[in-house]
Amino acid sequence: MKWLSSLTNWYFSKKALPYWGLLFLDCFIVLFSGYVVYLLQLDGLSFLNEFWSVTFRLINLLPFFIIGFRIFHTYSGIVRFSSFVDILHIVYANLLAAFLSYWACYIVDRTDFASETIALSVPETIGLFIVTTLFMAILRVSVKSLYDLFRQDSFTKRVFIYGVHAGGVSLAKSIQNQNPMQYKVAGFVTPDEYKYSEYLMGALVYHDNSRLVQHMKDKGAEILIVSPLVVEHFRTREDLINDLIANDIKIMMMPQAEEWNGQTDLQHQHLQEVDIEDLLPRNKIQVNMDAIGKLLTGKVILITGAAGSIGSEMVKQIAIYNPSEMVLIDQAETPMHEIRLMMEREFPSIKALTIVTSITDEKHMEKIFADHRPDYVFHAAAYKHVPMMEDNPGQAVHNNIYGTHVIADLAVKYGTKKFVMISTDKAVNPTNVMGCSKRICEIYCQSLNKTIAEGTCPIAVADGVEKPVTQFVTTRFGNVLGSNGSVIPIFKEQIKKGGPVTVTHPDIIRYFMLIPEACKLVLEAGTMGKGGEIFVFDMGKPVRIADLAQRMINLSGAKNVEIKFTGLRDGEKLYEEVLSDMESTKPTIHPKIMIASVREYDYKTVCADENRLIKAAESFDDMNIVKIMKEIVPEYKSNSSKYCVLDKEE
Repeated sequence: MKWLSSLTNWYFSKKALPYWGLLFLDCFIVLFSGYVVYLLQLDGLSFLNEFWSVTFRLINLLPFFIIGFRIFHTYSGIVRFSSFVDILHIVYANLLAAFLSYWACYIVDRTDFASETIALSVPETIGLFIVTTLFMAILRVSVKSLYDLFRQDSFTKRVFIYGVHAGGVSLAKSIQNQNPMQYKVAGFVTPDEYKYSEYLMGALVYHDNSRLVQHMKDKGAEILIVSPLVVEHFRTREDLINDLIANDIKIMMMPQAEEWNGQTDLQHQHLQEVDIEDLLPRNKIQVNMDAIGKLLTGKVILITGAAGSIGSEMVKQIAIYNPSEMVLIDQAETPMHEIRLMMEREFPSIKALTIVTSITDEKHMEKIFADHRPDYVFHAAAYKHVPMMEDNPGQAVHNNIYGTHVIADLAVKYGTKKFVMISTDKAVNPTNVMGCSKRICEIYCQSLNKTIAEGTCPIAVADGVEKPVTQFVTTRFGNVLGSNGSVIPIFKEQIKKGGPVTVTHPDIIRYFMLIPEACKLVLEAGTMGKGGEIFVFDMGKPVRIADLAQRMINLSGAKNVEIKFTGLRDGEKLYEEVLSDMESTKPTIHPKIMIASVREYDYKTVCADENRLIKAAESFDDMNIVKIMKEIVPEYKSNSSKYCVLDKEE
């Protein structure tokens, strides 16, 4: 009986103690189920007469069930968290037990042993399997149902899940297993025209239509949780989003910075209440990560404006590819300190130099290029705020134009392979100083690239560069969400203070893109560029700023916050463009990136014009500076600005 002693010691060990109670209960169910089976085939009096004989038979069969329970671990799960998998294990365990029981009886019969002590017929075996499985499943389902019922309290919120595929089901399972119970699934929503089923996991499935909000209110649902698999479609449902917000129904989805791969379990804890950036319609952007990695791995990368909104994101995305060295330049000391700490914390193996300097400091920039000889330059440094540059055109010329001139020339001199300049849609048919300054930067880089392609580059001749290799690529895109000084942070602060939220014009619209998405497209364009291109990005659907402001007010839950229209600011457009009237585009291998066909300029003429403009900037005569800018870029027509008088003089 050594095996029995070992079995007993194992079952009642300290480690197994939490499970032996459930095992005992399951054994009791086997006995009870056996009584039910015999009672169904015998009359009551016969059953009573055979009671002890039946009990003895069932006790003899228990070891076979215990073997099944042990193999399939039916007692190991937490009953209140039972699932379909646990029920399936019960079925397997009882099938094995029934099979072993029957064949044991058969062998006993063949040996003429007292078979009546344990003998089971085929119907009795099947009946015992069915009844035992049923009662064990009922036990677990009942405990789980009671547990779920008692977990609910006044703080449990009812939710609808938007999405009926893997993402939605994973979220529902996660919600069911939470402790304490924060949410209860009251319904599912399918964005598909075809409804797969009336019910899913015990909850009704509704169509995504105009009655959805009313259905949610009828069910007492306060939250709509959006599956990651249908987020892109959900963002296009602007009427539904507005209706949800207007009825104080919260929307939850996965944060922008995270993505679900569809393979791992999705937890509801991954989600958060949406911010306005999450709801702006846009399509997911895919880039060729392998090509970017081959381009940047093991190379020396220089990034100007590295502490800015775009520059800092470029730092993070490029560092992933393990460049041999990163030279990070910005004149803002405190933000650069944050970049230094970030690199030490997240990319300690990468050599990163954080240099506080200005791109207009020609001697310092030359030393940097001479010491590090960057393979790739990403030029994000620029003064970008339209009203500020309207008041300070001399600084726009000095920093944006002269600074670009300095580092572009140094890139040629020190053999940089590729120079990627980050421009703006405000450079197209510019109506302000900032936009015009960026257009002049574009013109210079493109004309310099042309001289390299033709073998007539004067910088190479002057500096003794035998064969310049630098390829100049320009990228244009619109507003990026969450950038320093952008409209959304301003609106948030105004709402926090109780308003008013200031919008310049009721009809003003803007294109928006997430900073990480914009930077991915910059890297992709830099990879595919051969030199001389101006890449423009598909910014998606434009957003009416007044609608954006109203939606942010509604999302915040703030009451009595008004929108105040203040009039267009100096140099501001009602809408931005990515192409001028004289430009057209050519497609690239990436559906979100096009090449603008722009007017080409003669390099010598460009240099002469820039020298004249830079000299004028030293006088700080705003009118004269802007007058020369308009001569260089004839399509520059001022809007709501003091410089409009210069357009009238023409």
